[in-house]
Amino acid sequence: MFQSLIDVILPVFLVIGAGYAATRAGYFRTDHIDGLMRFTQSFAIPCLLFHAIAGLDLEASFDPRLLASFYTGAALCFTAGLFGARLIFDRDWEDCVAIGFCCLFSNSVLLGLPITERAYGAGNLTGNYAIIAFHSPFCYGVGITMMEIIRNRGDGGRRMARSVLTAMFKNALILGIALGFVVNLSGLAVPLVVDEALGLITRAALPGALFALGGVLVQYRPEGDLRTILFVCCISLILHPTLVWLFGKALSLPQDLFRSAVLNASMATGFNGYIFASMYGRAKRVAASSVLIATGASILTVWVWLTMLE
Repeated sequence: MFQSLIDVILPVFLVIGAGYAATRAGYFRTDHIDGLMRFTQSFAIPCLLFHAIAGLDLEASFDPRLLASFYTGAALCFTAGLFGARLIFDRDWEDCVAIGFCCLFSNSVLLGLPITERAYGAGNLTGNYAIIAFHSPFCYGVGITMMEIIRNRGDGGRRMARSVLTAMFKNALILGIALGFVVNLSGLAVPLVVDEALGLITRAALPGALFALGGVLVQYRPEGDLRTILFVCCISLILHPTLVWLFGKALSLPQDLFRSAVLNASMATGFNGYIFASMYGRAKRVAASSVLIATGASILTVWVWLTMLE
């Protein structure tokens, strides 16, 4: 039980901690970390997702029960965050959408992939990639659509659709996923030399992204709105995986996919929560502090979920 904390979780968070400590000490400046984060988020990780999905067995991977379990739970968490922020904390509706988005978007790439790989091996990431394939399109689609509806009070459907599509297809992760599907479905073979080059890039993706995440967290301070921040953390770290657990059991999800679904749902609020809040200038302090506090707290909560999945 305790061994899973040491063997699976701590190595991932030690890399994050190394990035935090090196940046805090001044060895890396903010612009260095921003450059590393841009490389990983906009290039290396899209290459990783392209490479994974291009070679994925789609028939075996995209089990409707997996997607239903994970995304029904995610949608309910968005709803809980949206209305909880309004009814409990009396935030305006635009803030509520940004807070709901933080409850919706779990860190399935930077934390979900490496923790699942360390726990169950590289051969058990099929469910992770199936979830990730829809993660950004689903979450940004829900968040942007709701924000545009509230901002336009139901008017300007064409403008709303344009905003949703523009935001989604400017996202490098979505482009990498889409190109992976094109290659997979077309039956095109990736040339060996390209495949080897992608292998070199993808090996740097997750370690670099984890180190950069630690550096980015230095910029945040857990200040103000503490009750709202703790509310977001509880939904992200407890409610989402609990819902996915219940749905997965009810739908008799196969064990490997069940583990991927619950672990991905148990990850801390993703950095995209802050990106979304910044896009609209809403609840930025809540989003930034939620990323910081939930990431730290997930060391223990993910350990609990891993123990329950044994």
